[in-house]
Amino acid sequence: MGTKQAEILEELRSVISGKTFDALLPPLVFVLINSVFGLDAAVVTALALAVLLGAVRIIGKHAWQYALGGLVGVALASGLAYLTRSAASYFIPAIFNSALLLMLVLGSLAAGKPLAAWASHLTRGWPLQWFWRRDVKPAYREVTLFWAALILMRLIIQISLFQSGDPAGLAWANTLLGWPVIIIVLVLSYLYGIWRLRRLGGPGVDEFRAGKEPPWQGQTRGF
Repeated sequence: MGTKQAEILEELRSVISGKTFDALLPPLVFVLINSVFGLDAAVVTALALAVLLGAVRIIGKHAWQYALGGLVGVALASGLAYLTRSAASYFIPAIFNSALLLMLVLGSLAAGKPLAAWASHLTRGWPLQWFWRRDVKPAYREVTLFWAALILMRLIIQISLFQSGDPAGLAWANTLLGWPVIIIVLVLSYLYGIWRLRRLGGPGVDEFRAGKEPPWQGQTRGF
């Protein structure tokens, strides 16, 4: 495996874990059970599955906060579906999350502090001052714009399917536009970000920390 491919896989492993399975399975099971046995059975099954997955996470000594968060999310979605007697309502939290994320992304751009930079800072611990440099920030701004366009597309699709009352379509849309698209976005963001940083000609993080003067080698790994 080439160096670049190994580098990208390492970056993805830092973001993606077994939690992905937990996020994808409950909605698909809910829709499947609803189509065969009805809404009440789907609600009970989704809740039981969330409890089971949470128990597995806790027994496996994973963070209990994540297990609890997953259970609360499924309980909220199932409760909305039960109260409204509409399977499509199960996906209201997912639609709300997309809308909230879009507002956060656009707000970060309006404030001149792109979300991609904050995400990198929080996951890598790099100094914020480096991200806001004029020869660094454009790369993160452009990647954040890319994120905004994809989130907007996802939100439009979700709202359209919700209005048409199509829970199966919502399940598949959330699945396909969830982690599969996130993986592609992360890879493209990483490749573009590294290329753009080199084009901007600013210092790499290590050079910035060391206070080195130009000419700089620039950022060679990590975005």
